[in-house]
Amino acid sequence: MAELSRKKILIIEDEPETAALMAEDLQDRGFEVFVTHNGQEGLAAAARDRPDLILSDIGMARMSGLEVLSRLKALAPRRENVPFVFVTARDDREDELGARRLGADDYIIKPIDFDILETIINARLAGVARSAIWPDEIKLSNRELEMLTWAARGKTSAEIAVIARLTKRTVDFHLDNVRSKLGVSTRVEAVVKALKGGLVVL
Repeated sequence: MAELSRKKILIIEDEPETAALMAEDLQDRGFEVFVTHNGQEGLAAAARDRPDLILSDIGMARMSGLEVLSRLKALAPRRENVPFVFVTARDDREDELGARRLGADDYIIKPIDFDILETIINARLAGVARSAIWPDEIKLSNRELEMLTWAARGKTSAEIAVIARLTKRTVDFHLDNVRSKLGVSTRVEAVVKALKGGLVVL
């Protein structure tokens, strides 16, 4: 996709061979790539180089990927326009839930399927670009976006409550707020409108 070419991708990966493989493949696909080899370097590069998207391992010395994401959110709470994707060997449900609760946009298990990775990157970048069509007055909280995303993935309020460790009543409260802010009468309409506008990306 031409409009997505030369977007800047920051890779935070402590395994040199994996980092080099990721960088080479993404460069061949038209992206500008920056590589760091631990969480501290990655955090500094994220603040300095202003990447369009971040790919990060989780288990790293000195600072984990989860810590990087947490600190980025603390430094720049409105970093929602910089997608953060974990690429990790940890195929663990609790790790993935923890990552998503922190605000991770995707969670990819190694070994990497680069065709799938490119599709995810392009979808996330396209979602950021499409978000400009939303009126400035539509502002959903991080929790509301989380609830809406799970609803878009077909989860019921009861299932979302378990995932997010909330009560079903609290989930319904947030989704009611979403419907009100989006100006629709049903949850299905809210999901459809959010997907069409790029407010959430599956």
